[in-house]
Amino acid sequence: MSNLREECGVFGIFCPETCDVAKYTYYGLFALQHRGQESCGIVVNDDGVFNAYKNIGIVNDVFTPQVLASLGNGNMAVGHVRYGTTGATDRDNAQPIVVNHIKGRMALAHNGNITNSFELRSALELKGSVFHTTSDTEVISYIITEERLNAPTIEEAVNRAMSRIKGAYSLVIMSPSKMIAVRDENGFRPLCYGKLPDGSYVVASESCALDTVGAEFVRDLDAGEIVVFDANGVRSMRDHCDKADHKICVFEYVYCARPDSVIDGFNVHEARSRAGAFLALEHPVHADIVVGVPDSGLDAAVGYSKQSGIPYEIGFIKNKYVARTFIAPGQENRVDKVNIKLNPVKNVVDGKRVVLIDDSIVRGTTCARIVKLLRDAGAKEIHMRISSPPFMNPCYYGTDIDSRDNLIACHHSIDEICKIIGADSLGYLSVDNVKKIACLSDNKGFCTACFDGAYPTEIPTETRKSRFEGKISESEKYRRK
Repeated sequence: MSNLREECGVFGIFCPETCDVAKYTYYGLFALQHRGQESCGIVVNDDGVFNAYKNIGIVNDVFTPQVLASLGNGNMAVGHVRYGTTGATDRDNAQPIVVNHIKGRMALAHNGNITNSFELRSALELKGSVFHTTSDTEVISYIITEERLNAPTIEEAVNRAMSRIKGAYSLVIMSPSKMIAVRDENGFRPLCYGKLPDGSYVVASESCALDTVGAEFVRDLDAGEIVVFDANGVRSMRDHCDKADHKICVFEYVYCARPDSVIDGFNVHEARSRAGAFLALEHPVHADIVVGVPDSGLDAAVGYSKQSGIPYEIGFIKNKYVARTFIAPGQENRVDKVNIKLNPVKNVVDGKRVVLIDDSIVRGTTCARIVKLLRDAGAKEIHMRISSPPFMNPCYYGTDIDSRDNLIACHHSIDEICKIIGADSLGYLSVDNVKKIACLSDNKGFCTACFDGAYPTEIPTETRKSRFEGKISESEKYRRK
């Protein structure tokens, strides 16, 4: 139950015949709801005519039966669930983005964070581009559109745009006749595709969305790969493959993804269970029960229990109708949601020495509240174990930590954090072992920069989430005269 704000989820479907693609996309987004609960959107393509709807809120609230019916049938659709790492929470920043230009229409959904978006946007504005949102996704759409003016095809425009865009991006792009899936050169964020029994193709951030719509998993996109779906079938463009080290964000396995998903060939539940087992080896303790913090702490708690031999118990009941705590912007709102989200099972924890497993500690406020809930329920001892290392550095690739200012581990020792959160002991998973939680193939590895500072790409010059929303400085005003 982390304080982390995560990124987004993307979904796309290409059908050989006209069908209810909006409903498929709705169910796909529903499966990806955990990746973003600020806003969502769907764009349906009916023989080149785009019909779009997007709004603030979760999938089930935004896409009522009436709204879904209004989108109509088509042979393609693109969908998105958002938690914004760049740009404010408003309807304008909801995705997918739809672009109309001289070479045709385009809809684009993006998961990730562009590290050079500030520089790209500034250059585009100086050439006369007018931006309607404050997200970095619109920057991507402008770069692709600019390249499309001279490129023979939309996929070649995307291929050329990849040479200019830096950072993390998994994209689903829809033109009047094609669906295109794209994964950045480092493969920071997951993206896969599958096939339905009727021959339709589905692209999604996680394999759980393929399962939900009944698609058979085909494979993950490779880092740097472009996959094109059209009337001629499926083809791959690999000009940008093997140009950089494959570095998927380790937090996809620790926290972001659903446990039933398989990412880059490894099951997320198994990775979290392995993290818990490593924790038990690194930080053993004499205790009566192991309890996981719902939801992402549960799998690691099972692993800790199996490795240590300490019984696993359900120590919290989660209110399933409350969104993840990181979704609520602002500290006051976040604490309110923690207060109503979890309730300890008193008969389980009363008088017991508890090993409490969670995925991370960011600010420490949520963790302290959970420890207090157990104390108030009668827990005799509380030994906190975290299935990731301490957060020491900002993330520039889609997890919304743009500064060291609010990272508790940057300002306090582990012993001090232990006292702050009110635990009897505290242990984090080591950086060495977090890299071992998933057994990836030889050419794939993890980005662990938030823990060890080893950034796979150049660090951006401007990192504020609101960097496109502030007032223009006097020097900038003078430059623009």
